[in-house]
Amino acid sequence: MAHYIEVDANVKLFVEDIGEGQPIVFIHGWPVNHQMFEYQMNELPKKGYRFIGIDLRGFGQSDKPAFGYDYDTHAQDLKKVVEYLQLENFYLAGFSMGGPISIRYATKYADPNLAKLILIGAAAPVFTQRDGYEYGMKKEEVDELIAGIKADRPAALKEFGSNFFYSETSETLDQWFLNLGLQASAHGTIACAESLRDEDLRDEVGKVNVPTVIMHGTKDEICDYQFAVMLNESIENSTLITFEESGHGVVYDEKEKFNEELLKLL
Repeated sequence: MAHYIEVDANVKLFVEDIGEGQPIVFIHGWPVNHQMFEYQMNELPKKGYRFIGIDLRGFGQSDKPAFGYDYDTHAQDLKKVVEYLQLENFYLAGFSMGGPISIRYATKYADPNLAKLILIGAAAPVFTQRDGYEYGMKKEEVDELIAGIKADRPAALKEFGSNFFYSETSETLDQWFLNLGLQASAHGTIACAESLRDEDLRDEVGKVNVPTVIMHGTKDEICDYQFAVMLNESIENSTLITFEESGHGVVYDEKEKFNEELLKLL
């Protein structure tokens, strides 16, 4: 079942809702959409779980307003979806940029209905380097990426995607993945890149008080593995699951292991 859920004046999000049982809400990364979780969507409903995949505003089949691409607004949108679907005892899985958005949701809006937080290759606590923080991309590199998007978005996203997977991928899969990114709006893609560049959750992650599982590939070239180590140290009730043969695209690089670990949690 697909929903179009109004989260703001004239802004509706597309939400894929498949299966029955305990709900798992998936928040995608930049600049793709919920279809990046295809290999989880195939498995979870068969095992008795309810897969809920949200396209963030500006991405996939959701509306693409001019504004609202900061983590606060995304977290608020997520809150509206959770309320609309009346979710109870649900798991929230945030991948890459979906990680900090899920953390913001957990620190601002979590109630007893949020049973577990799952951070997958999360772009947190901070995506870019700054004083006292030497990990991640340099802010100037994100600026260059944004300039590339403004000049030739397909080429810029193709180059960015070339560091995504660690495993061998077919040209066809790479093209499919690029197409997911091109379904987004250019303005939303740029604004979210600015949020990734500027937002800082270092003071916030320690306030997460939901049981948390952190999944991260050691070969990740987009979100440094050290991000996961720091999250694990900062979030009191957290477990780190390491994927030795995965880059950023852990949901595909080691999909059998990833799905297995996910089902163990459930």
